[in-house]
Amino acid sequence: MEKIKMTTPLVEMDGDEMTRILWKVIKDELIIPFVDLKTEYYDLGLLEREKTKDQVTIDSANATKKYGVAVKCATITPNKQRVEEYNLSEMWKSPNGTIRAILHGTVFRAPILIDSIKPVVRNWKKPITIARHAYGDIYKATEYRVPTEGKAELVFTDKDGSETFRKTIYDFECPGVIQGSYNKDNSIRSFAHSCFKYALATSQDLWFSTKDTISKQYDQTFKLTFQEIFDAEYKTQFEEKGIKYFYTLIDDAVARVIRSEGGYIWACKNYDGDVMSDMVSTAFGSLAMMTSVLVSPDGNYEYEAAHGTVTQHYYRYLKGEETSTNPMATIYAWTGALRKRGEMDNLNDLCVFADKLEAACIETLNQGTMTKDLVGLVSPGFEAHAVNSTEFIKAIRTNLEKSL
Repeated sequence: MEKIKMTTPLVEMDGDEMTRILWKVIKDELIIPFVDLKTEYYDLGLLEREKTKDQVTIDSANATKKYGVAVKCATITPNKQRVEEYNLSEMWKSPNGTIRAILHGTVFRAPILIDSIKPVVRNWKKPITIARHAYGDIYKATEYRVPTEGKAELVFTDKDGSETFRKTIYDFECPGVIQGSYNKDNSIRSFAHSCFKYALATSQDLWFSTKDTISKQYDQTFKLTFQEIFDAEYKTQFEEKGIKYFYTLIDDAVARVIRSEGGYIWACKNYDGDVMSDMVSTAFGSLAMMTSVLVSPDGNYEYEAAHGTVTQHYYRYLKGEETSTNPMATIYAWTGALRKRGEMDNLNDLCVFADKLEAACIETLNQGTMTKDLVGLVSPGFEAHAVNSTEFIKAIRTNLEKSL
């Protein structure tokens, strides 16, 4: 068949370890034979980040702002052990964090559902998409281990040097610990815009939850900002689409989520989103079946898998051992990026190809061919057998070729 044409490149961000190995297999087997693939390539592998002093990560994010769509492989965020293992000059920051900061993006994570694996929560029938505000909160907090008695204070000094706020946090009568978190109005507003736009683009209701009854300044700022932006810019569009924006307290939201059938976007602050995305992915089946897309308020998209680099499988691969690593979320990163590129460039054939590749993945799994991690999750009454990663991707290709 004639390859499907592209007019504008995708930004391609290569990664690390086992996901890097699968990245090439996915391209060679499922994309390049069918698509005249155009990408602007950036190697975000840890060694290249070390070589460029992480400039390659910054360049890839700026390229995403230029072209509008990126697809990213999982990458290592180094800890002390990784610094020693890779002989790094420093403990480089998370590439995802750097890219989010440059794009002012919000992370949306949603599960891939198949017939043979039922959610742990029996009434969940549709995906629940977690929108995480990946900025500030405890991830950027200043902390101090209080060694003795003393007074901890929260102080703000304006740019002119005038002290405009001082309040006692606690008079310590014994050792303890303190933590100072922050956020910014422009980041919160970007988060809100991204959530509302993504809800409109996907025709899903949007839920947002904080604990403003307890956090009467920090969390309330999020609540009021969301409501202000919704009323001013999105309310009419939501009504025309027949979708709703709903705010509730985080504890009430948890109860409602557990009782619901799914099928909506749940927006959370940074820490809440970190925890709830893991809860949702596990309850739906597997983190390896969780998609992730970073959406900026000015309409840029970066697609990736929600999981990491699958280090243990990579070490086994290096020893020449066979691995059964699940490539589903990485394949869906490619289909998401190709579909969005097709939508932006009015290339319907590219959108249809992305749909057919996803359908081939689901068909393969529903036929019982899957990687080892999923076999143990299959519901009674379904038959499944485990294959290695390459065999699984080749089985998907067989089903894809039938549909083209």
